[in-house]
Amino acid sequence: MNTYIKLSFLAFFGLIDQTANAQYCTAIGPSTAADSNIESVLINGESSSQISYTGCPGTIGLEDLTGSENVILDGGTSYTLNVQFGTCGGNYAGAGEAWIDYNGDQTFDASESIGTWSGTPPVALSNLNFTVPPTIIAGDVRMRVMQHEGGALPLQPCANYTWGSVVDFSVTLTGGIDCSGYIGDDFTDPRVVSALPFQESYANNFCYTNVHTVYSSPDVFYMLNVADFEFDYINVSLCGSSFDTYLSVLDIDTNVLFVNDDYAGCGTQSELTFPTNGLDTVFIVVQGWGSEQGSYEIEINDGDQAGVSIGNNELLIYPNPALNELFISGLQKAQYYDIFDLSGKRVSSGIANPNAPIQIEYLETGLYVIQLASENEQLQYKFYKQ
Repeated sequence: MNTYIKLSFLAFFGLIDQTANAQYCTAIGPSTAADSNIESVLINGESSSQISYTGCPGTIGLEDLTGSENVILDGGTSYTLNVQFGTCGGNYAGAGEAWIDYNGDQTFDASESIGTWSGTPPVALSNLNFTVPPTIIAGDVRMRVMQHEGGALPLQPCANYTWGSVVDFSVTLTGGIDCSGYIGDDFTDPRVVSALPFQESYANNFCYTNVHTVYSSPDVFYMLNVADFEFDYINVSLCGSSFDTYLSVLDIDTNVLFVNDDYAGCGTQSELTFPTNGLDTVFIVVQGWGSEQGSYEIEINDGDQAGVSIGNNELLIYPNPALNELFISGLQKAQYYDIFDLSGKRVSSGIANPNAPIQIEYLETGLYVIQLASENEQLQYKFYKQ
């Protein structure tokens, strides 16, 4: 097979690294220590654990007490968080809110809010009553308590503002789902593929968090040493999965090499074939488009015979850079195309016809990838939009 055509999924050389460990936002909070401030926080947990915090004088930015203040909370159990929203100076109206990162994804979602307050100090102690979901994943997470002078509910847990305070505490969640046997949550503990062909039915909708930050969906990491197999190409398929999938292949340094969103042969599921030349260990990352999640079918196999050629001639994308129109030389028949930006998100779709331009005047200036798909094969080419 023509080597040029056989490279059915070109590497995204030069792309930004899309993979990072999710981290709590910490460069947040007030820019001054004056006036509105959380005066106290108290909560009693399991095994005589307790958070007992006293504020004032105020602190600029985030006050991180996760190393010294911890409470143990049990899934399915109700608790009361006592917060004195107040001031270290003048009395001004504002709002307050508290969150617990129940799912451990290092973000505070709106659904993880455990109580709110609004008013003008001095005010009575706020008793925020909440129940820890019985389906939480056991482990250590954060609780964040915020007061924003002049703010309005709901508060933004990563906000910067002038007056107020924000404090983080450590919470150990117990009970709920035991995820100790669910490996593959990140690249430090992947699901190892030691033999090909490989196939399994699995799911990402419990015990997994979002690490590969293209989308917010939970992701599952597989590790494959391609040097162990005498294949020039590896095929990875998620066809048959129950949700809209997104598939990535990363190198050992977690740089993005290959991606696929929707594969023409299986709708909104993903499939790709990538060359092994020059590669050693790779990570294959399964996640959903957006926040999609559920059960999936993954197959990893010899990709040397995967797919047929789109045409007998080598294709040429021109002009490159392009201003308003993009042409594909060598295209022998109409083909579906998708255009992706550097984050891997699809920004355009359509049908490419021989000798007819693809209109790209609406794209912002930058680097893009155009993907052409036949029934069993995909080709990708980079181009720069002026």
